[in-house]
Amino acid sequence: MLFDSHAHLDDNRFDADRAETIDRAAASGVTGIINIGADMASSARSVELASQYPGIYAAVGIHPHDAKAAAEADYEQLAKWAAQPKVVAIGETGLDYYYDWSPRDVQQAVFIRHIDLARQLGKPLIIHDRDAHGDVMDIVKKEAHGLTGVFHCFSGSLEMAREVIKLGFYISIAGPVTFDKSLKLKEIAATVPLEKILVETDSPYLTPHPWRGRRNEPAHVRIVAEEVARLRQLPLETVAEATTANVRQLFRI
Repeated sequence: MLFDSHAHLDDNRFDADRAETIDRAAASGVTGIINIGADMASSARSVELASQYPGIYAAVGIHPHDAKAAAEADYEQLAKWAAQPKVVAIGETGLDYYYDWSPRDVQQAVFIRHIDLARQLGKPLIIHDRDAHGDVMDIVKKEAHGLTGVFHCFSGSLEMAREVIKLGFYISIAGPVTFDKSLKLKEIAATVPLEKILVETDSPYLTPHPWRGRRNEPAHVRIVAEEVARLRQLPLETVAEATTANVRQLFRI
C-alpha cells in the first residue's frame, strides 16, 4: 500500500501511455496519487484526471516559475476548483531562487496569496522550496500560522526539517534520497519522525536510481519507500503503511 503524494501525470511526456502508467503504478502497490497543478492549465488537467480515475486526487496552484503570470481572476478559479471533493490541496506554491523565472518579490506575493487561499478554504499547502529556505521559512512562520501542508521534495537541512515539523508541516522524500551523494537527505529520511514523512516521485522528474536519466513515473515511489525503509532499518510494509496513512491524514482522503 503506497501513495505517491506528488506527481505530474498531466505532463505531455505521459500523453502516449498515461493509462498504462497508472496501471503500472497500481501493479506496484500504489493505491493513490496526488496530481499537482503548477499553473492554471495544469491545474485544470489535474482536476480532470482526478475526475477520471478513482485513485487520483488533485492539487491546484501556481508554481513560483509562473508567478509572474498570475492574475486576480486565477485565484477565483483556484477557489472554485478547490471546492471539488477530490481537490485536496493548494499548490504547488512557494519560492524558487535557483531559476528565478519570476521576480522574487512577485514569487513571494503569489506565495502569500496561496497561503491566504488555503486558509480561506481550509486546505493544506503543497510548498515548493528551491534555494530559498530562509525566505520560505520566514513567510510560513509569518503568514501560515495554524495551517498545515507539506514541503515537497525536501532539500533543506536536518535542523530545518525539525523546524518544519514543529510548525505543523510534513516533509516529503523524493527520488534524490536514492543518490549516493545525497547524504544530508538520507540522514533526514533516517531520523525525522516517520509520522511526518510522505514519499513522492515528482514524476516525470527526479527519477530515482537505478532509473536515473529516464522519465520518472508513480510506480517508482516504491523505490523511494524502499530506500527510506533501508535507512530506518524497517520493513518496507511499515514505511508504506505509515506514509500512506500520513497522506490520508494530511489531505483528509
